[in-house]
Amino acid sequence: METGFDLDARLATDTVALCDWPLCRVLLMRNRLFPWLILVPRRAGAVEIHRLTAADQVLLTRETSAAARVLESLFQPDKINIGALGNVVSQLHMHVIARRRDDPAWPGPVWGRGLSAAYGGDELASLADQLRDLLNNEITAIRETR
Repeated sequence: METGFDLDARLATDTVALCDWPLCRVLLMRNRLFPWLILVPRRAGAVEIHRLTAADQVLLTRETSAAARVLESLFQPDKINIGALGNVVSQLHMHVIARRRDDPAWPGPVWGRGLSAAYGGDELASLADQLRDLLNNEITAIRETR
């Protein structure tokens, strides 16, 4: 783990940790309305993509693409939304969201709309386990091509 890396408290509250990849901690948003991963580079003080090293920028792109592939394979969305806003949480993090034309926010953005629903029963744990397996398989493939 990167020395000095601490996950922002809001991200920790709003998510479930799934795994650590070479650069990013991969998190699942606690919002069942949208299949939504967050990737947080484990670099102390990281706020902006353009301030990462060139190698970390490439790795962030590869890991973001890998997360998108996992969501696409599991949820067959109409669109994958990827973004790094940082207006509320300044710690650098990438949103990777599987969107469907029938989701409650379509075609607008998912954030800032107050649309949220908790996972029920064992749904969160079950999805987290399924995602961990897929994420670990995907990152293994990336490591093998480095």
